[in-house]
Amino acid sequence: MAKHESPVAELLELKKLLQLEKEEDFEQFKNLVTSLPLPDRRERGLSWHPVEIFKRGYSIGDRAFVTIKRVKNMNQPHRFRSGGTVRLFSNNPNIKRGERSGVINYLDRNKMKIILNSHDLPDWLDGGDIGVDMLFDETTYIEMNKAIDKTIKAKGNRLAHLRDILLGAEEPTFLPIKVPIILPHLNESQNNAINHVLAARETAIIHGPPGTGKTTTLVEALKLVTKTEGTVLVCAPSNAAVDLLTERIAKKGMNVVRIGNISRVDENLISHTLDGKLSSHPEMKNIKKIKVQSAEARRKAKRFKRNFGYQQRQERHRLFAEAKELNQWANQMEHSLVDRILSSAHIITCTMVSATGKYVSEMKFKTLFIDEAAQALEPASWIPIAKASRVIFFGDPLQLPPTVKSIAAKKGGFGITLMEKSLERHPAATFLLNTQYRMHEDIMNFSNQQFYKNELIAHEMVRLRDLDLETEMNRPVEFIDTAGCGFEEQINPEYKSRFNPDEFKILREHLYQLIAEFPAEELPSIGIISPYKEQVIHMREAVSEDKDLAHLPFDINTIDAFQGQERDVIYISLVRSNDKGEIGFLKDYRRMNVAMTRARKKLIIVGDSATLGSDNFYQNFMDYCDKIDAYRTAWEFMA
Repeated sequence: MAKHESPVAELLELKKLLQLEKEEDFEQFKNLVTSLPLPDRRERGLSWHPVEIFKRGYSIGDRAFVTIKRVKNMNQPHRFRSGGTVRLFSNNPNIKRGERSGVINYLDRNKMKIILNSHDLPDWLDGGDIGVDMLFDETTYIEMNKAIDKTIKAKGNRLAHLRDILLGAEEPTFLPIKVPIILPHLNESQNNAINHVLAARETAIIHGPPGTGKTTTLVEALKLVTKTEGTVLVCAPSNAAVDLLTERIAKKGMNVVRIGNISRVDENLISHTLDGKLSSHPEMKNIKKIKVQSAEARRKAKRFKRNFGYQQRQERHRLFAEAKELNQWANQMEHSLVDRILSSAHIITCTMVSATGKYVSEMKFKTLFIDEAAQALEPASWIPIAKASRVIFFGDPLQLPPTVKSIAAKKGGFGITLMEKSLERHPAATFLLNTQYRMHEDIMNFSNQQFYKNELIAHEMVRLRDLDLETEMNRPVEFIDTAGCGFEEQINPEYKSRFNPDEFKILREHLYQLIAEFPAEELPSIGIISPYKEQVIHMREAVSEDKDLAHLPFDINTIDAFQGQERDVIYISLVRSNDKGEIGFLKDYRRMNVAMTRARKKLIIVGDSATLGSDNFYQNFMDYCDKIDAYRTAWEFMA
């Protein structure tokens, strides 16, 4: 095993890198938002103003919400995203302190639902001149910093032991398995992985490449672990990943409780959230009744204004005391109900940061599972690890990495995850899922060669899966070369993102030909993706204006948005085409691994070999395409 610095020294360095990342993140945000006047923020899509209050009320969990819609600049692009933190404000000069923070629950082009960080609707909502700004949310940084500090200070306890093992100062240990578990609906590598998890005393790492049934294996392992333990904690770095896991766990009949800000949870999963379970519980009616009585007493007390006499002052004091007492009673009843719901759960799911929530902050767990662990920043991983006696990592470090904004932090190793460190330092604790059930072996084999040492096997049921056509369109892989066509990339000067309209015209012509092979009701599922967001925007607009394509159910998105998804047919637009051979963002080969492994039956990549060929990875791909007769030229698709 390679020699590493002491775990505490390593964490102290990590703390410095975290500060660099926070500073860079805030600086980028400040340059975008806080330094700009309102008209400029609005122009750049960082603010909506003015807006109209379309709807208001109280969501599950008694949090206030407002739904707003734009009344001007209706087609203005914006940067708001579902789950983002925002500031709702009033620009009315007669209103003091007219602002309230919240989280975006729902978003479309001109409408936004915001769950406010309060139980009351602000009384200035009807004052007019309302707007909403993006906000910088430092909560995640605060919690990650606390987690590092706690891990550094740990001595003589389980956290100190896990720290020393995960960072390579000690070796993990495993119990002997006398009678291996064999589940008949799983393959050999999946069963071996589950036995590996059951044997682990401190940690195990399950490496799940694309299509190998990682989530299936995780859920089956959970079923077995919950039979012998109390409640198990399951975390993932993103809300989308937690939602997917929660859904899969619930379908297996396990009692799962999803913890976290309800505004960031998929609506289909509300019944599995803590707030949802509270809301539907019979006892909640009494608790709400008491809260209504408390609010009414507080409202009556506030009717007493200045210049009132002794009796009114006494009545005001009595009403406030009554409101406080009723509220405390309701809270005690609610906390007792929460304890019962959580203690009866087989599994609690949440993001890493949500593991600090008030209801689970003091809970301890024998086992923690971290899914998509290769996308989780190390400081975030330490947050839930502090609650557990052992940790099981599931993920693939050869797919999407965590996002790091600071160049200095990235150079310092901030983007290296705890799962990656454990993989390197404890190969004996690692198990590879080696049988994939997604794609034709020709689609699989390039990634298999480049990333997985040819250890993956295409299961017989998918090894030769194709579109069942009699024409050349049945080929599972195609590379369409735009070299020599003069399709130069373009750049959006404001967002610095690149796009290539001419390249998309070639992709679209191929798409026309593919669609023509099928009756409308038998069209395969199709995804169109690109590493560049500006190209995604361009492709969406072009498709929406195309009468032959607009009505078809295509998914057009970035590679990141397609992680964890699959389609029968995947198109990838690489965009880059220039005389300098610069490929920029395309050098993120892990991201390309994700893109190339989304297709089940057919993968079509469009790009410029003259630009791409200077890079070994893409030259290897083009050589692979030559070998399997997958090379085509864009001239075949030009009128």
